[in-house]
Parts: sequence; C-alpha cells; structure tokens
Amino acid sequence: MKIGISVGDINGIGLEVIMKTFMNPAMAEICTPIIYCGTKTIGFHKKLLGLNDFNYNGIKDADQALVKKVNMVHVWEEEVQLNIGEENETGGKYALQSLQAAVADLKAGKINALVTAPLSKGNIPLPGFSGHTGYIAKEFGVENYAMMLLSQELKVALVTEHVPITEIGKNITTQKVYDKIITIHQTLKLDFGIDNPKIAVLALNPHAGDKGAIGKEEQTIIAPAIMRAQAENIIVYGSYSADGFFGTKAYKSFDVVLAMYHDQGLIPFKSLAFESGVNFTAALPIIRTSPDHGTAFDIAGKGIADETSFRNAVYMAIDLYKTRKNEAENSANPLKLTQHRREKFRMDFVKD
Repeated sequence: MKIGISVGDINGIGLEVIMKTFMNPAMAEICTPIIYCGTKTIGFHKKLLGLNDFNYNGIKDADQALVKKVNMVHVWEEEVQLNIGEENETGGKYALQSLQAAVADLKAGKINALVTAPLSKGNIPLPGFSGHTGYIAKEFGVENYAMMLLSQELKVALVTEHVPITEIGKNITTQKVYDKIITIHQTLKLDFGIDNPKIAVLALNPHAGDKGAIGKEEQTIIAPAIMRAQAENIIVYGSYSADGFFGTKAYKSFDVVLAMYHDQGLIPFKSLAFESGVNFTAALPIIRTSPDHGTAFDIAGKGIADETSFRNAVYMAIDLYKTRKNEAENSANPLKLTQHRREKFRMDFVKD
C-alpha cells in the first residue's frame, strides 16, 4: 500500500522524524512511502542532521512510485530559505503546499492513506485554517468526525478541538456531544473491531458541576446526549469529573474517553504516551494519522527528535487501511466478518 507523507513545517522536526523513520529498510517492506516535498529542502535537512544514509527515489507523480523504495514527489523545485527552529511565513507556505498535494493524490486514489507531519496553525496562509483535522474533513465533505488520540493505554476523543478556552462552553451542545458519541462508537466497531465499545464521557465543569452548584452543562447538555445514545443501545456512561476519572485510572475500564475540550483530554493522554501516541481522524472515508506532538521548534535541527510517534502513526495508518479493506471484503460473509472483528488489533507502541 502507498502511504503519503506531508512534511509539515519545514523549519520544525517533521523532516527529521520522517527521515529517521524511513532510514530503517524494514519500513519500505511493509509499505511504499511517498513524501511530498522538494529535493533541495530534503538535502538541506540531510546535511544539517547528518542523516546521509537516507535515500529516496525522486518522482514527478505518485503513480511512478517504486515498491520497496522511499519515494518523493517533487512538489517544489526551488531552493527555499530555511530558518530552522523559527516559525515564519516560509514554513507555513510550504507546509500547506505539501499538504495540498498529498490530499489531492488521496482524493485521486494515488495513495491509500495519509500521515501528516506537524505544522504550525498560526503561519498557514489559508483563511480559517484550524489544523489538519478540520482541513482534511472539509476537503472530503465530512461534518461529523472526531479527533482521536490513540495509545496502548488510552484512547481519547474530543468534542471541541482547537477552540479558545473562553469559547469552549459556547461550542458544546447536546447534538454535538451526541454526534461525537455516535462517531466514535462506529469508528471503534469499524476500524478497531470492537463489537460493543464502552465509552466514558467527561464533564465540562469541576466535580461534574456538583449538581448544578458550579455549572449546569452536565445536566442540561451532556446528560441528554448520553441518554439519547443509551436509548440506541450504545454503552456510554458519564459524565465523569476529569480529575478523579484519570486519578483513579477509571479509563482502564473503557475503550475510549470522550473529553469536552483539547487540554482536558490531551494532558492526561500525553502524560501517558507523549513519545508513542498517534493522532487519528475518525469517520473520514480515508485514513489519516499523525504523531501526537507538534513542530518542536525548540529542538529542530539538533538531531534529537524522537521518531517513535511518527513511526507509530505509519503503523497505525497501515493497520487501519488493512482493517477497513478486510471489513469491506468480508461484509458479505457474516461469519468471516465476526471472526475478523474478534482478532486482536495490532499496534506496536514499542520504542526501538
């Protein structure tokens, strides 16, 4: 299968973790990587980081990709002025070009899945750009999707994503919470083979609102969404006070946790799996994953970036694509489908 790779901000650690991942020849045995970049840009990073053993096959179109080789589509030819570790307009410009080229090939069926290296939302020259997740969902015309973070220990999904703290309450509605529950329920069944997933929903306010004393959203917004989903035989419970829920490790009793906002879900997740977790956009017609970290401008160019999360994102993209393909092939055979769903989902969150 062909895995497209967008390089993210070219002044960050994206190209470093990409090159470190695919310098391992075993990676090209399990997929055909196609990086969307420019020759001179990769050459600059190779020299800077001393990654002289990284080799690739330069191509003009993804259709020309060679099996068991790392391939690079020439998205730009010019020599780019790089300022490693600096957030600037140049980094955003080429991050967007790489992403747009990869998404175009994903739409055209030239690649089977997409893994996105981190970019900085603040320098992307596209009005209203809020991140990879929303951009890709919009490109594929999907309104009900979910940002999910995945590791061996924990799966977290979000009701709101990159929203200012002052705007979170305004962006949480009963319909939105219900839609997220339905989305992640279907995703766990389709993509992870979990027949009857157990979903935990977190509260918005401290102490789950304390019976309305410090907030009523749990009673007026979140509870109706949970009850509606329960009426449809979905196994969902809540809402749980986030501090106690994670403090007591209650998440171990559930297949996924639905958090109300970004930091509520990602702080505990990254505390458990910062170097190994994977970001997955659920409910898209295509597979898209990414590492769970950002551009890391502070360590860019120093050769110390850890590629584990990016490598796991590649593993996850491969596994999810295969799982969906098997589901499609076996859907006409209920017995075979049930057997497939019972197989343990493989994910190698193991640091080499």
